[in-house]
Amino acid sequence: MSGGEAPPTEAWRTAGRIAAGARELGVRLAVPGASRREIAEAVEGYVRSHGAEPAFPANLSRNVEAAHYTPDSTDEGRLLLGDLLKVDVGAHVDGAVADTADTVEVGGGRRGAHLIAAAREALAAGVRAVRPGGAVDDVSRAVAEAIRARGLNPVRDLTGHSIERYLLHAGKSIPNVPGLSSDRFEVGEIIAIEPFATNGEGRIASGPFGHIVRFRRPPPADDAELARLYGRFRTLPFTPRWARGPAERAALERGRRLLQTYPVFLERSGGLVAQAEHTVRVGPAGAEVLTVPGGPGG
Repeated sequence: MSGGEAPPTEAWRTAGRIAAGARELGVRLAVPGASRREIAEAVEGYVRSHGAEPAFPANLSRNVEAAHYTPDSTDEGRLLLGDLLKVDVGAHVDGAVADTADTVEVGGGRRGAHLIAAAREALAAGVRAVRPGGAVDDVSRAVAEAIRARGLNPVRDLTGHSIERYLLHAGKSIPNVPGLSSDRFEVGEIIAIEPFATNGEGRIASGPFGHIVRFRRPPPADDAELARLYGRFRTLPFTPRWARGPAERAALERGRRLLQTYPVFLERSGGLVAQAEHTVRVGPAGAEVLTVPGGPGG
């Protein structure tokens, strides 16, 4: 379900600009002693205050956590000096979704510098490889070669993805290693290129279930509270932390069978993980990067 007619290109550009600003805020706030919950709330608040809605809860995964960690409303965990924090954020404007990420070493040390550079270089290489009608595998090869050039491994179980209205993962995967896709890019397509670099083996294990959920299907029409929640989030991921008061919290508990809960993804061998990500539009001359501060959105 793509949510009907696609939003205009300008909506995607605006979402990209807002997501990029939220990402940069999250990176700035990642200092020793900072609360992950307070960072998540600040990032999500930035998105809302700039005229968009979060496309998913702020993911603030650290060290061996590769993805899908967002704090709940009672989380008191704080960042430690040397933590390798992935700041993965999304914004949407009428369902036009932008998804972007960067990695920061908390406190500005050098333990993770090699990993951060590998993820960023892989992202740049992947963006350069995008061509209308071009092979997805060209991007995968560029990403993997950039990471391996630094003696590190791409995380093969996590991929980039196509995006459609209200669909964060719209069906086309962009692997971080070559040989897994025969797809080609189409002009006008919105895609997220999302390298993960690790000093581990590059495979993912599912950790504990976290605090990110999404509707598997629409709720019954006679449950007004659940129907309102579905109207807010559609098929996009959200978190119970966003429930507005006891009635919505009770509705989420009542509708648990309708919800998919995401596990926290961990690097299987205990390796550290860095991530970098842009949302791009496939243009006639190549990739138009949407998630840059002050970029195409204004």
